[in-house]
Amino acid sequence: MEKPAFLDRDRPDVPDLVVPGGVTPFYLAGQPVRGRLIRLGVLADALLTRHDNPAPVTQLAGKALALVAALASALKFQGSFSLQIKGDGPVSMLVADCTNSGALRFYVRTDPDALENLLATTPNPTDRALLGNGYLALTVDQGAEMERHQGIVDIAGDDLAAMATHYFNTSEQHACQVMLACAMTDAGWRAGGLVLERIAGEGGAQSDAEATSAMDESTDENLLISPDDASWETATILAATLRDQEVLDDGLSSPHLLNRLFHEQNLHVNQPRALAFGCRCSRARLIDVLERFPEDDLDHMCQDNGTIVMTCEFCNKDFHFPRQSIAVGR
Repeated sequence: MEKPAFLDRDRPDVPDLVVPGGVTPFYLAGQPVRGRLIRLGVLADALLTRHDNPAPVTQLAGKALALVAALASALKFQGSFSLQIKGDGPVSMLVADCTNSGALRFYVRTDPDALENLLATTPNPTDRALLGNGYLALTVDQGAEMERHQGIVDIAGDDLAAMATHYFNTSEQHACQVMLACAMTDAGWRAGGLVLERIAGEGGAQSDAEATSAMDESTDENLLISPDDASWETATILAATLRDQEVLDDGLSSPHLLNRLFHEQNLHVNQPRALAFGCRCSRARLIDVLERFPEDDLDHMCQDNGTIVMTCEFCNKDFHFPRQSIAVGR
């Protein structure tokens, strides 16, 4: 006997794919620096190729997935971290989210004519050219029982990494350096990035006396920086040497890559965290949406063969529902 749609919460026919070391957290001992290296590996190709987008849009989506994966990995509770960007450019909306367990998904909405016109004149547009002017929102969702936390800023910067940095500088007032990458490689689409944060605390390894002594040795005000400032500046300079090709190279392990960057900075690598294909759609979820429509609207949606088709924007999968199976106001 076929299971009724409103009880069918089985996962749809999408890749059952997990990348065990998708996020590698780390910190620099004795310094106010922590970070996360994100590498989606084969998961990037599985997620991105379910949508038929031009390469520049796919690259933007891949970077968005890497960003939310990094931010969600810092959650200390069950919930999700989502990114939403709305602009007046050819990409009118971009949504990506990741749960605390690493389940990733995304979708984009585009204006096909505007996108075609842009790519005709600019084959490799910047993220800003794709998005235009608008806003960027980051939302922490702890579930239906808890209040959501959301920060919103205007779109600023040429690429998504700069937009995210602008968010942290203005909304969170939190020193942060973001590097994001996505490209088609010989192995398929790959995406990843590095997020570096300056954390509150005692910071550098020098004692107050050592710091005072070092400051007394110089009369140049430009050199009078605290140990904390020096540690953060050094870490950001080293992080800036990371190249896209390194992040996207499956042949380089994450610990090896981090060691390349911070081997002289008392690097400590924490337990890696998994990322997974994470669309949460099901027939039960969608039939619940359909049953909220009036009968006339449902009749209008119905195709000639007597079915209503709903497409999940995240996994791009079609769900077919016989019209007579939808009981309004169940």
